[in-house]
Amino acid sequence: MEELTKAEERIMQVLWKLQTAFVKDIIDELDEEPKPPYNTISSIVRLLEKKGYVSYKAYGKTYEYFPAITKEEYTKTTFTKLFSGYFDNSPASLLSFMVKEEKLSAEDIAELTALINKNKKQDGTI
Repeated sequence: MEELTKAEERIMQVLWKLQTAFVKDIIDELDEEPKPPYNTISSIVRLLEKKGYVSYKAYGKTYEYFPAITKEEYTKTTFTKLFSGYFDNSPASLLSFMVKEEKLSAEDIAELTALINKNKKQDGTI
């Protein structure tokens, strides 16, 4: 799966939210002001279609776009690349980074501990 640019990812976030959309709908959903030009968003959507992220239904010369992959599929692929590339596939390295950067609160750590313990019980390793 080819990596997305920030602009492409922003458009995919809108499409995952709306499920189906015309270019005009995508533009309306974007938070930025001034709104980007129609042709810019149309070009990005066509690039996403070429990359296999978006499909469409044609109504004459008008196209209704929809995601060809789920947000979960994209998240899994992106996280796997991040995890292997920056943390050497080490959960300890990832958690260590998050703790050092103060991204985990005591409550977050308690939730993670509970998830680990639950998983251990399901695997029968306790």
